[in-house]
Amino acid sequence: MSVRMPEPDSGLLSRRESIVAELRRIVPGEGVIATEHEMRPYESDGLTAYRQLPLVVVLPGTTEQVSRVLRFCHEHGVKVVPRGAGTSLSGGALPLADGVLLGMGKFNRIRDVDFENRVVVAEPGVTNLAITKAVEHRGFYYAPDPSSQIACTIGGNVAENSGGVHCLKYGLTVNNVLGCEMVLMTGETVRLGGKHLDSGGYDLLGVINGSEGLLGVITEVTVRILQKPETARAMLVGFETSEDAGDCVARIIGAGIIPAGIEMMDRPAIHAAEDFVHAGYPLDVEALLIVELDGPLAECDHLLSRVEAIARTCRATMVRISASEEERLLFWAGRKAAFPAVGRISPDYYCMDGTIPRAQLPLVLSRMREMSAKYALRVANVFHAGDGNLHPLILYDANNPGELERAEAFGWDILRLCVEVGGVLTGEHGVGVEKRDLMPAMFSEIDLNQQRRLKCAFDSKGLLNPGKMFPVLHRCAELGRMHVSGGKLPFPDIPRF
Repeated sequence: MSVRMPEPDSGLLSRRESIVAELRRIVPGEGVIATEHEMRPYESDGLTAYRQLPLVVVLPGTTEQVSRVLRFCHEHGVKVVPRGAGTSLSGGALPLADGVLLGMGKFNRIRDVDFENRVVVAEPGVTNLAITKAVEHRGFYYAPDPSSQIACTIGGNVAENSGGVHCLKYGLTVNNVLGCEMVLMTGETVRLGGKHLDSGGYDLLGVINGSEGLLGVITEVTVRILQKPETARAMLVGFETSEDAGDCVARIIGAGIIPAGIEMMDRPAIHAAEDFVHAGYPLDVEALLIVELDGPLAECDHLLSRVEAIARTCRATMVRISASEEERLLFWAGRKAAFPAVGRISPDYYCMDGTIPRAQLPLVLSRMREMSAKYALRVANVFHAGDGNLHPLILYDANNPGELERAEAFGWDILRLCVEVGGVLTGEHGVGVEKRDLMPAMFSEIDLNQQRRLKCAFDSKGLLNPGKMFPVLHRCAELGRMHVSGGKLPFPDIPRF
């Protein structure tokens, strides 16, 4: 398989010098990067198997500069790819050879901390964890906590609708964002929502969250913050099979218990994380659950005893409850370091992202073992079991001919399986270029055209992050006539690492 992007506009490439000169006038000083050597750090995002140098990199520092850059690009037919911290795992920030890469790294300030309204107003380049750090002295925190929270930014979280280990109880990014300032491709700046809990009219915030940079460029985000719970306790539960662990997850939720988080790791992931962090994980189990309960002390104690009883009925071989806050954080440190830990046991790994109904966990885990044998590739499972968001890590060595291709095929089979059992192609990493050509496995052409029409309402020329999410490009005028294309536009292969 290969990632295909729109054919570069040769006419636009010939105008590169004049485009760069105009962008330097808009963003003076060091705000424009145009040499091949200096643009290399921007050639890929977290999906490092695919790389492409952009036409030019622009690093604006104000909303006005973003507006002027987008207006210029709109008027001259220049494509734009927005980029935050570059941690996307789906190729959402993969550059275009004939497109401007708009880096938002300078937007890294917290503009307002409002404890009375329990909100923080931040620029999109502020890291997820920095929001919690800014309010924890008053006993508050920001609930969504993806494992990459030390590096990923709040703007990227909105673009991908990121979750994290505590999204089971406290929701995804969309459930915690109250407002956005956004610049449209035409250069117009719009505000959606604010510090209030809900807005009248269409739920455009719901549209923006998870839109993957296809609708606008976010320049400000207002998020709600929560008070830290009185008590939080984490429990390690070990099992002899992944199927038993998956069954336990379904039974906990089926009993009406909503933990703050339920995470699952299989043997390869357990051993990798324990060797890396020394979190105290058991090494004699095939699957491990981390279950956290929070709230009033009496409630936590009661629910912990209920969860332990359910685990025993699912043939749990060990149960260990954190005895201190330090131990609870250590349990989570192992889980949050699982991805880099797996990088120590394999030269490369391909991180997948799909979501399934919780009751299907035992079946899906069993089928993945069969696929692992079929493709002769190991897989380490680390995922948000409570909400069914899977993150299988397919281990491979790109130096061995054919292994990357097998890893991609393995990943596609996992995603098809997710859809087959009633799930979806992504939980929080987005579609990007990685899953773009799988969209017809989940959506009909009518469904996809309705989504394309929504994009056209925001970006009538299709200049913002083209080639992402949709497997076939359409002109907005064609969609307005209910036109359905029977073929695909020519796409060149993107150079692979």
